[in-house]
Amino acid sequence: MAAGGGGGRPPGPDPALEPYVQTRIFKIIVIGDSNVGKTCLTFRFCGGTFPGKTEATIGVDFREKTVEIEGERIKVQVWDTAGQERFRKSMVEHYYRNVHAVVFVYDVTKMSSFSNLKTWIEECNGHAVPPLVPRVLVGNKCDLKDLIQVPSSLALKFADAHNMLLFETSAKDPQESQNVDAIFMCLVCRLKAQRSLPCRDTEGWPAQPQPQPRRQEEAGGRGSCPC
Repeated sequence: MAAGGGGGRPPGPDPALEPYVQTRIFKIIVIGDSNVGKTCLTFRFCGGTFPGKTEATIGVDFREKTVEIEGERIKVQVWDTAGQERFRKSMVEHYYRNVHAVVFVYDVTKMSSFSNLKTWIEECNGHAVPPLVPRVLVGNKCDLKDLIQVPSSLALKFADAHNMLLFETSAKDPQESQNVDAIFMCLVCRLKAQRSLPCRDTEGWPAQPQPQPRRQEEAGGRGSCPC
């Protein structure tokens, strides 16, 4: 009989000897005019709720959510930026630094917020954000169907011209929560696929970025993800 008999299972591997797996962090910034719902979109994605009351973002705020894709845990930092110029001047360089993806937001009930997207894109490009950093276009407040001023066909044409996916959603409507999640998860999926650890090069930008996939095929779609 074997010495030291006992029915216990053999000891497993020492956790201290297991390889360390770095948690990747993806920084996504949300930009657009004031009152288009940027803060509400970040609340809906990160916390699954719609804030009962919000105040204008001053400077920069960010929220985090950890997601798991194909067995890998990834931390998503969603940076919510002020839409008013007087709050932006001192912080603009900070939130564009090391950005991995950009979400442009407009209010479907306010044509001026859509027209101003060109200015936001110019600002983004002016801070040397590489063209291949993934970008998406989001039309928010789609629950206000009787007040819509920006037709889907117009938004689709703009998105195609700037090589962006288009999502139309409502941060307020809980039935749209999956569509809000899809906006950010689509970006995370694309970022995960196009880079390996470490997730930033020495300049903070994606290493060896890949071309962006085209957006959804049909006009007026609710938004789709190529991942």
